[in-house]
Amino acid sequence: MPREIIHTDKAPAAVGTYSQAVKITTDAGSTVYISGQLGIDPTTMELHEGFDAQAAQVMDNIEAICAAAGGSLKDTVKFNVSLTDLNDFAALNELFAARLSEPYPARAALQVAALPKGGVVEIETILYIED
Repeated sequence: MPREIIHTDKAPAAVGTYSQAVKITTDAGSTVYISGQLGIDPTTMELHEGFDAQAAQVMDNIEAICAAAGGSLKDTVKFNVSLTDLNDFAALNELFAARLSEPYPARAALQVAALPKGGVVEIETILYIED
């Protein structure tokens, strides 16, 4: 089962020993594992200010990686969300409602003590793309 490394300049470059995403293709379809994305602008590599701006940029980054892998947000089967403040949970739900349509993917959301670069939200994503 070969692995394909996914990279796009429309999302922030990896800042460590990881890939933006890894795609595994079988006869049944492809599964794409997208690394946790922060609210970093891919052009400036700067973190946006505040939850709403960071969360919107996170979703933009995820969408760009989905497209580079040959999929879209509608192919998402699971989101893992890390928040530094669970008080942002309602805003997260509003963002997901605006960007996603039913049937919604599975999701986990938890509060963490801190995120890299001082981020307030990080989202990792799993896609399944049918052939």
